[in-house]
Amino acid sequence: MVAVSLVVLGYLSGSVPYGALLAKWIKGVDVRHAGSGNIGATNVARVAGRKLGVLVLILDAAKGAVPVSLSLWLTEKPEIHAAVGLAAFLGHVFPVWLRFRGGKGVATAFGVIAILQPWAALAGFAAYGVLFAIFRVSSIGSLAGGIAALVVAFLEGGPRAYAVLVLVLFALMLVTHRGNIRRLLSRAEKPL
Repeated sequence: MVAVSLVVLGYLSGSVPYGALLAKWIKGVDVRHAGSGNIGATNVARVAGRKLGVLVLILDAAKGAVPVSLSLWLTEKPEIHAAVGLAAFLGHVFPVWLRFRGGKGVATAFGVIAILQPWAALAGFAAYGVLFAIFRVSSIGSLAGGIAALVVAFLEGGPRAYAVLVLVLFALMLVTHRGNIRRLLSRAEKPL
């Protein structure tokens, strides 16, 4: 029962659409109908300002980190921790409050990985930062960060369930970034 409750909590935490809510409340902008139409930090920064984008980034990471931290406190089972992290990610990508149309999950995945495999999260963050600084294209940084996190997750050790979770999150990020990947291949992806 604890495991089911934690997974549900993970999903509900992940499904809070901070980008859509804050952009609407603070700037009067519906990010679902502006820019890329995405509710994540990159689109919020693009259409509502960088400061608000940073705040959304932090909150989206927290909605992955908080339920996973709670699961670590309540149970020692790595499979449950991983399931809670996956549920938070899926909540962000498929939020019940927005008819299951959410964001791409990068910040939420980062929050999950930061708790379960901090070195992998640090590697992903570093790769994102370097490539974003060079190209100013968030999707390039996100995909490179995902690859870096994946490699380090399997090298870092720890419970196998955590490394498998990072693999699953990266695979899902490839799906959520399929439009970005097409634009990158055709050199049509816009910088921030």
